[in-house]
Amino acid sequence: MEYTIDPQKFYHDPYPDLATIQSMAPVVYVPQLGAALMTRRSDIFKQEKRVDLFSSSQPDGLMVQLMGENLMRKDGVEHQEARRKIFPSLSPRTVMQVWRSEFERSTRAVIEGLKKKQVFDLVRDFAMPVSGAALVAITGLRQMTPVQMDQVSQAMIDGCSNYLDTPSVTQACGVATADIDAHIALMVPELTDKPDTSVLSVLIQAGQSLINIQANIKLVISGGQNEPRDAIAGTAAALLMHRNALDKVLHSADWGQAFMEYARWMSPIGMSPRRISQDCNVLGYDFKKNDKVFFMFGAANRDPAVFATPEAYDIDRDTGPAIPFGSGPHFCAGAAVSRVLIAEVALPQLFKAFPDLELVDQVKWGGWAFRGPLSVRVSRVPS
Repeated sequence: MEYTIDPQKFYHDPYPDLATIQSMAPVVYVPQLGAALMTRRSDIFKQEKRVDLFSSSQPDGLMVQLMGENLMRKDGVEHQEARRKIFPSLSPRTVMQVWRSEFERSTRAVIEGLKKKQVFDLVRDFAMPVSGAALVAITGLRQMTPVQMDQVSQAMIDGCSNYLDTPSVTQACGVATADIDAHIALMVPELTDKPDTSVLSVLIQAGQSLINIQANIKLVISGGQNEPRDAIAGTAAALLMHRNALDKVLHSADWGQAFMEYARWMSPIGMSPRRISQDCNVLGYDFKKNDKVFFMFGAANRDPAVFATPEAYDIDRDTGPAIPFGSGPHFCAGAAVSRVLIAEVALPQLFKAFPDLELVDQVKWGGWAFRGPLSVRVSRVPS
């Protein structure tokens, strides 16, 4: 079965098309994306674990071609070993003992700067520098600025989702990856002599080759900047669009629930690609070896078979069945970092400092592989 999309409309709002695809069949081919889409939550939850058929090893995929072969593009023992080597930097214990205080300090500094403004953009002026500063610390690339971190991250994300093969996007991604490699080269001698808990230092201590270090640092940057940035600004926007929900959260301080419902509702990580390892029939669809299939987390998180009124942002719903970080062995390695940065630091500090925020404009959203607000302009005083 096949379904045709308008790529421009799909970028601005993929959910109408995804709902139609979801109602058609378990797996539907979309020629504009060159891939079969799996959209139902129960199917993705089960099939994502079948790494024998749905392989993350994609030597010809955009991510590998542009950023190198990182742990996301490995299966089985290789994947597990790569995760173990990076885990000391991203573990829940390290996040609480090391990174949380860094997040709190840098977030306070950003908020102090915003106190001079009456109107500002939560994406550009708050979420971007907060997530960028966090990523500078976590990666160990201390000579980069939060703005630089945001720029290279966005360029790589755009490159990895460039399924329309736009040359300028590929070129910008190449510039970004070269910039990251240069910053890694600058920091390797220092972190070799004085190791710490940063990703770069942990990988050096694990004896990883330079090519593996470069690939996995790029992975951390690509996912560790734009996704928290969009989730911080997006959750804040969702709460400002739903004042009753904001009032509840301000009373209960349950920022984690506000964030998890946002991650279900808008799915910052909208999909995960896989390569078919052998000819097979799955869910009535005939796959050929090396076919591409996309697990559409954004669609799964709005599956009406699982969630009542899935298009609504509802902080009272049970988000347990949602899979915003994936569900298989490739579950997001940075999930603990994201939860602490977003739900325990950025959002509480923002609304404590500015309890009177109001939206200035209607929020515009963009993306389907990675999705978030393009701009969230707010005022500190009633307009």
